[in-house]
Amino acid sequence: MHEQDEAPPLGGTHFSGETVNKIKQLICQPALSSRSSKRRIPVSQPGMADPHQLFDDTSSAQSRGYGAQRAPGGLGYVPASASPQEAFLADPVSNMAMAYGSSLAAQGKELVDKNIDRFIPVTKLKYYFAVDTMYVGKKLGLLFFPYLHQDWEVQYQQDTPVAPRFDVNAPDLYIPAMAFITYVLVAGLALGTQDRFSPDLLGLQASSALAWLTLEVLAILLSLYLVTVNTDLTTIDLVAFLGYKYVGMIGGVLMGLLFGKIGYYLVLGWCCVSIFVFMIRTLRLKILAEAAAEGVPVRGARNQLRMYLTMAVAAAQPLLMYWLTFHLVR
Repeated sequence: MHEQDEAPPLGGTHFSGETVNKIKQLICQPALSSRSSKRRIPVSQPGMADPHQLFDDTSSAQSRGYGAQRAPGGLGYVPASASPQEAFLADPVSNMAMAYGSSLAAQGKELVDKNIDRFIPVTKLKYYFAVDTMYVGKKLGLLFFPYLHQDWEVQYQQDTPVAPRFDVNAPDLYIPAMAFITYVLVAGLALGTQDRFSPDLLGLQASSALAWLTLEVLAILLSLYLVTVNTDLTTIDLVAFLGYKYVGMIGGVLMGLLFGKIGYYLVLGWCCVSIFVFMIRTLRLKILAEAAAEGVPVRGARNQLRMYLTMAVAAAQPLLMYWLTFHLVR
């Protein structure tokens, strides 16, 4: 009979050092491979938002705790970055001062609007500028060809003269003002073509024309006072009538620039005669008509003085037209 072989007990088995090391390697190898196979998830840094978060977290300690800071610009606080103007407006005292200043400005404006007519007749000036294109064309034709006009009476409506755009005989300030400005520009053009242009000379030309106009108005007003003429001819009417001569002056200088002295004398001579006739037929209705209404005899001494005054004013226009333009044409 064969004897059975019995396995020796483990407790009595002795392993060598090399065998023990191999066993340790076999045991540790699955653990290392399992660690390396795990997915690495990055750790979020403090202060960084969660990439999977849809909304921001607003429940922070600054917004719901007692340590929350007061919002800048709140009641009683002025932001440190505010401009000086914003800091001034945030002061209640400055707001009160601003309101008081606005009320004073409104009161001053109302006072000026009420009393401005005492110094500058704005309402009357609006009447003299109530013109249109048709009126300007007819008036210019009347200034150049007064011989063809028959009715020189100014139309009235309820004791008030109608606006110039409805009556060609009514005086206006639009044409004299535009003619004066155009005359200064044409004078500058004439001086430039003669290589004599300078701002000082152009200013002297404009100031001399304005000075002569002022002297004319003052002389006529003084003459009317000495002759004791009761007329509705106002100072603005005189400025309007005396300013019409600039239209003829412009025509004379332009013709002089285009055709020389011959063209200048021909056109200026025609304009001088036209303005003389225009002034006689216009002023006689303003001065002599009042004498007739007062019952003054036609051949009386006072009426003769009024007639002489009318002719003197009309005769002064051609002289001034020549005096203010002859040096512009060479």
